[in-house]
Amino acid sequence: MKSIYPYWPAPSNIRAFTSTRSGGVSLAPFDSLNLGSRTGDELNNIVENRSRLIKSEKIPSEPYWLNQTHSTTVLDISEIQLKPATGMIGSTERFEADGSYTSQVNQVSVVLTADCMPVLFCSLQGDQVAAAHAGWRGLCHGILEETAKKFQCATNEILVWLGPAISAQKFEVGVEVKKQFEEQDANAHYAFKLIDGKQQKYLADLYMIAKQRLNAIGITQIYGGNYCTYTEQDLFYSYRRENKTGRMATMIWFEKH
Repeated sequence: MKSIYPYWPAPSNIRAFTSTRSGGVSLAPFDSLNLGSRTGDELNNIVENRSRLIKSEKIPSEPYWLNQTHSTTVLDISEIQLKPATGMIGSTERFEADGSYTSQVNQVSVVLTADCMPVLFCSLQGDQVAAAHAGWRGLCHGILEETAKKFQCATNEILVWLGPAISAQKFEVGVEVKKQFEEQDANAHYAFKLIDGKQQKYLADLYMIAKQRLNAIGITQIYGGNYCTYTEQDLFYSYRRENKTGRMATMIWFEKH
C-alpha cells in the first residue's frame, strides 16, 4: 500500500494523505484499493479496502465518508460522534455534502476523487482542518470559499494543499464551462487554453483556478498541484480515462499538540 503525503509546512500535529490505487482487494476495473462505495464494485471489497487503509495509516476514528454530489455543501462535523474506525459502509454516507470541517481532535475529514481535485485545509495553529471535493462544478460555484468560511481564524492563517487531480494537459472542456468560470471570476480565462477553435474546445487548469479563487479570499499559502490522475495510471484512478473505475481517498485530521 502506498499513500501520498502533502509536502507543506503544516503544524506537526496535522495528519494528511491521499491514497493510491494499490494495496487493496478489488478486481479490474477497480483494481485494487477502491474506496468508493458507489462505483459498482462489490461492497465487501470496499469494506476490506477501507479497513486496510485505516490500519495502514493508523486512522484514529471512523472517517466521515460523504455522499458527494458536486455541491458546495460543507458539513461541520465537530459535534458528531462516530464509532471507532472500521471501514464499514453507510454510517455517514447518508449525508450529502462535498466537504467537511472539524475543530475536534482525531476527527477525520475525507473526500473521494478520481480526477476531481481533493483540497485539504488546516489552520496555522493546528486546531482546525477540512477536506473539500472540488470537481469543476463545485470549484466554479464556490466549494473552496464555503470551506474556508468554516474556519474560526483569518484566511491568511489557513494552509491549503491541492491533491492529485486531472492536469491541464488532459482536462478538455467546452466553451460553456469556460464561460461559467469567467462569470464567477474574470481572471479565470488565464486558466483555459484554446485547442480547437472550430469546436471551441479548451484545456482547463483546475489547479490554477483553485489558486485564483483561494487568493481572492486571502489564502496565499497554497501547496501541491503536482500530479495528474489521468496520465499517472499506476498511481491513480481516472474517471475520464476509464469511466468505470475506483476512487482514492484524501483525509486530514489533527492530533493533540
